[in-house]
Amino acid sequence: MAERSTAAVDVAGHSGDKPLTAQADQSTADGVVKNQEQDTDSDEAQGSGGAERPGKASAPELHSGHKLARRYRLEECVTRLDGFSSWRAVDEKLRRAVGVHILPADHTRARSVLAAARSSALLGDPRFVQVLDAVEENDLVYVVHEWLPDATELTTLLAAGPLEPHDAYQMVSQIASAMAAAHREGLAHLRLNPNAVLRTSSGQWRIRGLAVNAALRGITTDTPQRTDTEAIGALLYAALTQRWPYENDAYGLSGLPKDIGLIAPDQVRAGVHRGLSELTMRALVNDGATASRHEAACTTPEELVKAIGEMPRIRPPEPTFTAPPEYQRTTYQQGTYGRPAPHPGVTQVVPTPPPPLQSRTGKALKWAVSALLIAALGLGSWQLADALMDRNKSDETNETQTTDDGGKAPTKPASKPITITEGWDFDPDGDGSEKPADIKKAYDSSTSTYWQTDFYAGPDFGNLKPGLGIILDLGKAQQVGKVTVTFMGKTSVELRAASSDAGSKPTSLDAYTKVAEGSGTSVTLKPTKSVMTRYVLVWLTQLPLTEEGTYRGRVADIKVTS
Repeated sequence: MAERSTAAVDVAGHSGDKPLTAQADQSTADGVVKNQEQDTDSDEAQGSGGAERPGKASAPELHSGHKLARRYRLEECVTRLDGFSSWRAVDEKLRRAVGVHILPADHTRARSVLAAARSSALLGDPRFVQVLDAVEENDLVYVVHEWLPDATELTTLLAAGPLEPHDAYQMVSQIASAMAAAHREGLAHLRLNPNAVLRTSSGQWRIRGLAVNAALRGITTDTPQRTDTEAIGALLYAALTQRWPYENDAYGLSGLPKDIGLIAPDQVRAGVHRGLSELTMRALVNDGATASRHEAACTTPEELVKAIGEMPRIRPPEPTFTAPPEYQRTTYQQGTYGRPAPHPGVTQVVPTPPPPLQSRTGKALKWAVSALLIAALGLGSWQLADALMDRNKSDETNETQTTDDGGKAPTKPASKPITITEGWDFDPDGDGSEKPADIKKAYDSSTSTYWQTDFYAGPDFGNLKPGLGIILDLGKAQQVGKVTVTFMGKTSVELRAASSDAGSKPTSLDAYTKVAEGSGTSVTLKPTKSVMTRYVLVWLTQLPLTEEGTYRGRVADIKVTS
């Protein structure tokens, strides 16, 4: 923890630059180039502190096709500025797209960039675009990070209009929560703007450039938490109004009118959610610009997360359904196919149908057809009656059986609940432990408590493992009729059973046989064949997306019946 915090401080450099303000009078070195990635936007627009000059170092002369470490093939330069360049590249070893920042090893910021990249990589939070490598070799320093082809920048989203209240609520909740986690580890962003915020195809919000983007430009501040909190407020302001909360235009958004100061979002655009508007003003504290009617300012991401938690939850809009077009009969369905439509006012002559069969052959044919129909009806009625009698006999046989004393007793006992005597977390392909202290909450007959997994970057456990789950001890080997599992969020699950002669809890996944599977929030797992076992495994295979923007499984209740 100490090393990570120290590295993050190295990124800042303690140069004493001013925190983020609404004045935005300073000019910076990266305010002149805009490109495909749009990661070199003007710091003037956001009002961040000044940047160090890179000195005499210049960007390396690289070109498309150049390889780093015989692995990363450069494809397209998306930024060339202040002595460094950023590229879209291909990791030929893993066959995936990546992003690469490159600068000379003698660049004045090379050491701080390496320190920032390594500190960011140690965080390992899936809400941030991950740093994959940070290397110094051949007089170059380069940082490799994830490239998300399915993600869309907030800048692009806002070009089509402001976000819906629920989308804006999800964005600020996930971004604030992620930045609070980063600051707890001593890391700051300092360049949190619409180009650094991405929304994936699954609806999760991701942040790129943690610590690294600021280190590349030499941006520092004495109040990193205040800077990032105000930046989150600016993001929310833009999401609600499609305007930038400063006088200068930026990120494709128009700034506020001159000389009127900071006004609340609900005064800029009609229909803005009142609670989100007040939350924005609490985050955007610009030298006392917050209106007096609002509550205390939020000066850290942690305070902003707490303020969001105190708000009533904003639910997604109800889906709208368009009525199908009125059914219209075609001329073919009206029986006029192949004939011209009659003129209005003209009586249409109905053709006389052909006479029925009147010859001796026709009469014989009619009698033959009638006889066949009568025979078919009689045969069908006889078969139907025979089937019903057999079924009644079968039902009577299944319902009762004769005992030694001449009485009748049911052959199939009624299902009854089976008591779960003990449970264990089961993570054979991970670190071997997954919230073991909360296991009893999964079968305590209360849906208000639950056992949950760790968070993961994707529904398939971030491709780290095939699944995990809970092993249940039923006390003794007995017949299992069904297992009902209640989840928080739609979850895919399998029911697996150990062999009937297992004397102790099996510890490998292969020792459990899959007997049923399902998906949903309340899943009934009913084996197709008779299952006699003492140990059953509730095995989670797909996780739902939570409100925090991560994927995790939550089991609220498990019931087992015979």
